[in-house]
Amino acid sequence: MTNRLLPTGNCWCGCGREVGIGKFFAQGHDKTAESALIALKYEGSVPHFLHAHGYGPQHSVTGDAVEKAGWEECDECETQPGYRGAKASVAKHKRKCHPSKED
Repeated sequence: MTNRLLPTGNCWCGCGREVGIGKFFAQGHDKTAESALIALKYEGSVPHFLHAHGYGPQHSVTGDAVEKAGWEECDECETQPGYRGAKASVAKHKRKCHPSKED
């Protein structure tokens, strides 16, 4: 079972900024925190980060996200696997890359 994390009112990147109710980060600071952790623990390298968690060309992190974390895959892409992401991201991708043809 996953521990439920609760926002504290301050940005979780450690900058000290106050954030709105229900938020963990000031805008953009989630990516800053993510990059800082990768720099500290994985030599600043996303490939090292993925490898440390068992992912890479031989084991797809996006495939696992579709299978285990509720991500979706675009079924309209010509190449397979298609674009993968959160539901809203796939919907945006479809609007941009596969617009409906209205006659």
